[in-house]
Amino acid sequence: MNGHWVTSWAATPQPTEPDNMPPAPFGTTPVLADCTLRQTVRLSLGGRRIRLRLSNVFGGAALPITRVSVALPAGGRAGVSAVEPGTARALTFRGRPSVVVPAGAQMVSDPLDVAPAARSNLAVTVYLADGQDSADITSHPGSRTTSHLVAGDLADAVELPGATPVDHWYFLGGVEVWTEPATAAAVFVGDSLTDGRGSTTNGNDRWPDLLLDRLQADPGTAGVAIVNQAAGGNRVLNDGLGPHALGRIDRDVLAQSGVRWLIVFEGVNDIGTAPATEAAQRRVADDLITAYDQIVMRAHAQGVRVYGATVTPFGGHGEEGGEGGYDDPGGHRERARLTVNAWIRDSGRFDAVLDFDRVVRDPADPRRLLAAYDVGDHLHLNPAGYRALADAVPARLLRWEPLPPGFGFT
Repeated sequence: MNGHWVTSWAATPQPTEPDNMPPAPFGTTPVLADCTLRQTVRLSLGGRRIRLRLSNVFGGAALPITRVSVALPAGGRAGVSAVEPGTARALTFRGRPSVVVPAGAQMVSDPLDVAPAARSNLAVTVYLADGQDSADITSHPGSRTTSHLVAGDLADAVELPGATPVDHWYFLGGVEVWTEPATAAAVFVGDSLTDGRGSTTNGNDRWPDLLLDRLQADPGTAGVAIVNQAAGGNRVLNDGLGPHALGRIDRDVLAQSGVRWLIVFEGVNDIGTAPATEAAQRRVADDLITAYDQIVMRAHAQGVRVYGATVTPFGGHGEEGGEGGYDDPGGHRERARLTVNAWIRDSGRFDAVLDFDRVVRDPADPRRLLAAYDVGDHLHLNPAGYRALADAVPARLLRWEPLPPGFGFT
């Protein structure tokens, strides 16, 4: 069949903190023993076949998966516990229904002959007879999508009676589709602003989701997959909630199937968690610029164009009495933000610049977010703010063009 594999959906694997573990009684070791876990994900591209990636990247022990199935969720909706009758299909791994994912690894299923539509929700149901014999498990806490857990083997069940809801994804690394040769993926590396804090649970209105809706309406970009590899609390330089961006570029970007573009929108957590002194902020600004340069260099070597987004305002963050506010009275962090943004805009290092700072800042007080876009903490955006970001991305940047001669040489 003429085509290739493209990542249609992915979620950055992260180590699971105690507060994000599966709820009782499923969170005690062995974790999720004799448990059926049903999760929904939104595919960006459709295709003629699919295959699933299961992740045990941060597992403290092997992950024995007993059975996995995929189905259409009831009503095609995100976050529901039921599936459409007659749509469940079992996945296999080299022809077998079960697989053991070694600690630190991922496993890819055999291709399955199903043809999901673009922007459709897919239900993935996993049954673990023995559970994982470790309190260290792999998840994506910021799913903004409800998953469901129930005791017993209900992998093929239409309904999950008495299921326990939880707003996290567990063990899902990605879904790939076999699709037309001209299709390709754009991978987004970011923090909670791209992971969707402030968006609507089960609403799929993060800014990459809203950009996908725009692209699908344009024949010139309808073949672009949007792969959101953001993680709340993530930083570029140092580990936070999950490994830093410099350390995860190879796995989360360059190892994705069919990737052609990389969008980098990250850095606010590096600035906001560094000490609010002149010396520390000078250092973090310089280190961030070096890191961006490294990311561009590594992506260019693989023929991937890189677009850089400016760091958005955080003036007033913490003024409501919250701990760890990023805004400091001396303005050292703001000066670091301006330094970094000036380099992103003017260095010419990125293949294009997305000036998100100008999109969402308050013209009367550029240190702050526009009130209409502020979720309330003066750092994160509401759905209207995320729509403004999505609308600010020129569709032409995600239309295929041949790489220019000498691409990646400097």
